[in-house]
Amino acid sequence: MLKYLLILPLTLYGFYGVYIGNYNTNITDPYSVSNPLGLFGNPKNVLSVNNPQGKYGSKISNESAQNPFATNAPKLFNQAGKYRGRLSANIQDSDSIRNKKGKYGNRNSSDSLYFPANKQERIFIFGQ
Repeated sequence: MLKYLLILPLTLYGFYGVYIGNYNTNITDPYSVSNPLGLFGNPKNVLSVNNPQGKYGSKISNESAQNPFATNAPKLFNQAGKYRGRLSANIQDSDSIRNKKGKYGNRNSSDSLYFPANKQERIFIFGQ
């Protein structure tokens, strides 16, 4: 299922949720949340984690990557469909990639994005 993300990024709904971009720092990737001119990095896009008025970028939405108290932040999956935690500012959430003590934020955990063997994975973001 994930191999079709680059071809049909706007039509993927279902088991994983709503596709809302790629998690990487590539500013030329048209689907990266780091590309301010791209579809999912643009702060004016309602689906962008960079939109402060949007569901996924607001400081108050429970589904936002930017809310430090969110409990239902966007989920991250690798290209094989393996769950890699939540894109969340909530450092108390055990699934947050920003929780350094949790298995998805700890650099020594094989489930973490930051684990050396996982750093080359393609990571996709899905909202609710």
